[in-house]
Amino acid sequence: MRDIDSIAKLAGCFAKMPGVGKKTAGRYAYAVINMPRDEAEEFSSAILDVKDKVRFCKTCGNFTDEDECEICRRRDGSVILVVKEPKDVTAIEKVREYSGVYHILHGVIDPNNNIGPDDIKIKELLVRLDGVSEVIVATNPDLLGEATAMYIAKLLKPFGVKVTRIAHGLPVGSEIEYADEMTLSRALSDRRTM
Repeated sequence: MRDIDSIAKLAGCFAKMPGVGKKTAGRYAYAVINMPRDEAEEFSSAILDVKDKVRFCKTCGNFTDEDECEICRRRDGSVILVVKEPKDVTAIEKVREYSGVYHILHGVIDPNNNIGPDDIKIKELLVRLDGVSEVIVATNPDLLGEATAMYIAKLLKPFGVKVTRIAHGLPVGSEIEYADEMTLSRALSDRRTM
């Protein structure tokens, strides 16, 4: 009976992951059972390494295992693309058409949940504007993403920085991380001034 409790506990842990239902969680648990011990140890070690080593980039807020991420260290900082969360960076990087840096807000303005401009990383964006020629706002094309984009555009206007918004090749209400590469590519190339 103890082994069954262990399987249920592991499946329960997988079920807490976003997008993983009970059936899939069970499949994952059985996959772990069937792994050779060294693969299972590598899997558990990778989880612990992520928890111990990954932090936010001091410049853009993306995930990194160093003080500053590779994108911030190596790319031209004259164009900043603003996104809601780190997984949006991953989606845009797949397109391979953007060569600037990023700024991750870690949320959007959401008055219904008491999240205001001071609760996300907007102040940190303002500090980065020296030498910046354009800020591209790429928040999700939903009500909260649009409101956040409008707020940022209004806030940046006095700084004389060109502020653009990704084009709406993305369906309204969708999330950037789920968009295909062609749609993201078109949205970036067809961006508009705000």
